[in-house]
Amino acid sequence: MPSSKVAPITIVKRSFGFDPIESLHHFMVQISRGSTQPVNVSEHLTWDEASGSSEVTTGQALDGQIRVILARAKWDAIADAVRTEFNRRLKGQGLGAGAWRSGENLLRRELGKELVLLAWAIEEADPSLIANAIANWQGLYPEERWWLYTQTAAATGHGIGGRNRGWRKAVRYALTENPVSEINRESMGIPEFYHRAASEDQMRLLDSRGSSPNSIDPENKD
Repeated sequence: MPSSKVAPITIVKRSFGFDPIESLHHFMVQISRGSTQPVNVSEHLTWDEASGSSEVTTGQALDGQIRVILARAKWDAIADAVRTEFNRRLKGQGLGAGAWRSGENLLRRELGKELVLLAWAIEEADPSLIANAIANWQGLYPEERWWLYTQTAAATGHGIGGRNRGWRKAVRYALTENPVSEINRESMGIPEFYHRAASEDQMRLLDSRGSSPNSIDPENKD
């Protein structure tokens, strides 16, 4: 059940592009009214028009799993940049703009993946490096963000158990300490940070299928 008393349909209408008719797969950002409480971002595979998103969990279930718990000060540091980026893209798709509000905020699945990737990059980072992370995140194509999310989620995607480990740690180093340049995007070369993370004894998921630059989600599945 939603933690807020706002009707599920209202939450959908003010979301960042989430349309349950198109796909039930979405992400939720929970923002408390207090200015010091952390912000939770969870991934949901189901949606019910009466009760809304599936129950949030810190367990091992994939549906409703918290992907990241971000300190409020760090959330505040990225919120405007993320909102601007997502709304620019939504406008290009002919969709309405979203805005961050207290309570539940829903995002279409590919935007949720991108948000979590940035949050992973800064969750353990020095606050002075957040600007670097934002700039590097903005320097990636959406397809690159999706790919990095998929790799990291498969290996160390649990919001608590995966923190500061393997691919999560590699994401932090790659986005906070290394400027994104015009890399060979056709070959999608893997940075050395990810080679080192992948050498650990962790489960990996590699989706090698290509994606069209005009496609909003290369997986095209829930």
